[in-house]
Amino acid sequence: MDLQLKDKLIIVSGGAKGIGKSIVESLASEGALPVIVGRNEKDNLELVSALEAAGHSAGQVVAELTDPAACKQVVDQVIATYGRIDGIVNNAGVNDGVGLETGDYERFMLSLHRNLVHYYLLVHHALPWLKRSKGAIVNISSKTAETGQGNTSAYAAANGGRNALTREWAVELAKYSIRVNAVVVAECYTPLYEKWIESLPDGQDKKKQIEALIPLENRFTKAEEIAHTVVFLLSSVSSHTTGQLIHVDGGYVHLDRAMK
Repeated sequence: MDLQLKDKLIIVSGGAKGIGKSIVESLASEGALPVIVGRNEKDNLELVSALEAAGHSAGQVVAELTDPAACKQVVDQVIATYGRIDGIVNNAGVNDGVGLETGDYERFMLSLHRNLVHYYLLVHHALPWLKRSKGAIVNISSKTAETGQGNTSAYAAANGGRNALTREWAVELAKYSIRVNAVVVAECYTPLYEKWIESLPDGQDKKKQIEALIPLENRFTKAEEIAHTVVFLLSSVSSHTTGQLIHVDGGYVHLDRAMK
């Protein structure tokens, strides 16, 4: 199937590692031009070089997205370099464990800037260009907004916000033929997740316990499985899909976890 993404300029925040990296690689394989936005230039350039060596195109912008001014700078730099924006994947963020009992105002607000505010600001500044291209937006979200997790109030709140913005923007932007969807992630085995598992004294036992709760095949979701859905939602092949929260999670959130 031709996803009709050739030469489409797609901004991917947090695109150098983990799920974001898989999204960038999938976009590049479809002939799109992904632009990685990340704070670490070395990581950004390593992925760009690898993609170019494989015959693909990619770009990068260095930005610390917790700085509101940086979000406008990202859009300005992309437009100055490429002159267009055909889509945005809001992906950057981290489950930083800011809880209710153990948190405080400063850490809670910092977490919202890490995980939610830049979602709004990147799209806000890119909107004139998305109107021109009738582009698409995909927000990466987390099951924590729906299931809770414990000791992660700020991250759960940010993901509730991501879901709400997805539906709100789908309504507001429909008149411009801009589609907005979210992909909700549950247990995806990224390098960051693996690092957490390895930090536990009983890490492998914990990993097996989690796998046992995932109904489909009792395994973690792969980053490329998230990426394939994101790329489909960005493409014109999904031309009448908007306002959806799509769970790519092996049934973790909605199916009976007692399934064997």
